[in-house]
Amino acid sequence: MGVEGTMEYISDFLKKRKRKKKKQMQTVALRVARIDCEGCERKIKHILSGVKGVKSVDVDVKLQKVTVTGYIEPKKVLEAAKSTKKKVELWPYVPYTMVANPYISQAYDKKAPPNMVRKVPDTASVNETTVDDSYTIMFSDENPNSCIIM
Repeated sequence: MGVEGTMEYISDFLKKRKRKKKKQMQTVALRVARIDCEGCERKIKHILSGVKGVKSVDVDVKLQKVTVTGYIEPKKVLEAAKSTKKKVELWPYVPYTMVANPYISQAYDKKAPPNMVRKVPDTASVNETTVDDSYTIMFSDENPNSCIIM
C-alpha cells in the first residue's frame, strides 16, 4: 500500500464521515421574574454563561429581561434559567406595530414595557374583546333613546 493507497483511504474516509451541521448564531430573550438585586443578576449571568455555546448574557433589571446570544438552543437556555428557581418564560412582548390588533384584551398588558404588547396569534379578533355589544348600541347615534342616557 503505497502513497496512492493511503490517499484513496483518506479520501474515502473523508467522504463517508458525516459532517455535523453547525448551529446558527441565535439570540434568546427571556423574561425572568424577581430580579431584585445585583446578586440575582450575577447568579443568572453565571448560570446562563455556563451553557455550552453561549457568547454573551445581558440582563436588564428594569425590564426583567435576559438576552442570551450564541450558538445555542432556546430550550436548553430556558432549562438552565429555570434552575435559578425563578419564574422564567420566553420574552412574550413584541412592538405594538407588529400585532394586527394591539388593543384587544389578549394583547394588552399593564406590565408590558412602553410601546410593547403581548404576542398574540393572528387568529385572535376584535370580537374576542371584553367590549359588550349592548354598550356600543346604547351609545350609538342610530339609537333614538341614546339622548336619555347622554
